[in-house]
Amino acid sequence: MIVLVVNCGSSSFKYQLLDMESGGGGGRLLCSGLVERIGEGQSPLAHKKYLPDGETRSVKLEEGCADHREAFRAVLAVLMHPDHGVIERVDEIKAVGHRVVQGGEAMRRACVVGEAEKAVIARLADMAPLHNPANLQGIEVAQAFCPRAPSVAVFDTEFYADMPAKAFRYAIPEKFYTDLGIRRYGFHGTSHKFVSRQAALTLGRPLKDLNLITCHLGNGCSLTAIQGGVGVDTSMGFTPLAGTIMGTRCGDVDPAVVPFLVSKGYAAAEVDRLLNKESGLKALCGLNDMRDVHSAKEKGDPKAQLAFEMLCYSIRRQIGALWACLGRVDALAFTAGIGENDPDVRRASLEGLESWGVLLDLEKNKIRSPEPRVISREESSVKALVVPTNEELEIARATMEVLEK
Repeated sequence: MIVLVVNCGSSSFKYQLLDMESGGGGGRLLCSGLVERIGEGQSPLAHKKYLPDGETRSVKLEEGCADHREAFRAVLAVLMHPDHGVIERVDEIKAVGHRVVQGGEAMRRACVVGEAEKAVIARLADMAPLHNPANLQGIEVAQAFCPRAPSVAVFDTEFYADMPAKAFRYAIPEKFYTDLGIRRYGFHGTSHKFVSRQAALTLGRPLKDLNLITCHLGNGCSLTAIQGGVGVDTSMGFTPLAGTIMGTRCGDVDPAVVPFLVSKGYAAAEVDRLLNKESGLKALCGLNDMRDVHSAKEKGDPKAQLAFEMLCYSIRRQIGALWACLGRVDALAFTAGIGENDPDVRRASLEGLESWGVLLDLEKNKIRSPEPRVISREESSVKALVVPTNEELEIARATMEVLEK
């Protein structure tokens, strides 16, 4: 069964096409790509075709995509191209799986999207203004161009649907929860779910028996406490702004900072932009890519050194909080761009946890590999792992599960 996975941003269109009936049960990736700068004149389309022998073919095209509808049209054209494509007809696509960031309490599970579901996704846009409107656009154009293929929404928030109230409620008047839905939701759910499954396979233990802390570290960072395969607490909150320091997001700050800035003449929109776009590593050292931070740090930049130390300290602090929530931890798993590729951040984030049973193997930690792997020493009672994430495959799996039901 051919499944198209779509992840739409405000000016981007990311996709993967997978054959879910081959690839050893995990699905075989047929092609992937990204359209950027939608609505900005020229929209570069980077497309990669995966051949059965393991080879790949890449092509970069320049498209004039005024909106997501034109971007989808360009993607379908490259999918069916005689040289770059992997299908001959649109109706070979049997389902379209969509990443949707915010499902709120109304959308607790992945579902086939009809008019009622689209209305809920639209209504929740004020809680995810940068994501839900674009996600909804992706659904609408998929339904227009692939009318016979059901569109399935897979929500970032779904993995946290079973969090206990003691973890997701805020200590503010109840009406703000009941009337406005203000609570901890959690994000990167598809990534944390995928990584927890892969961690269990890597350890050779049933997921239902494991207590895990998964660390999704990229430009956005979130950590999740997972008990028996269920997300029971997480570092992010009502929005993806909470938790650790991130590339341009502040992470946890005293809420009183917001009214204080407003009292000093900053508009609410300015404060929102400041905390989401101008904070984090960028605010500390002017750089929000960890590769650039490392380069500056190695040249003796004290601001880059401080940014590195603060990031790792904030990760370790969240690990400690989630560890206390679980009581017992069997393994820590690092994933996403920084988590998978930055041994220095992993090492510094685990400093001081030796007495808790986390014994990092410094040589294993330096190894780069696309495969899941253990980076702790044999005698470590709490295992440390690196598990490359695959959110698109998890969305495709969820899409299949919904349709099978």
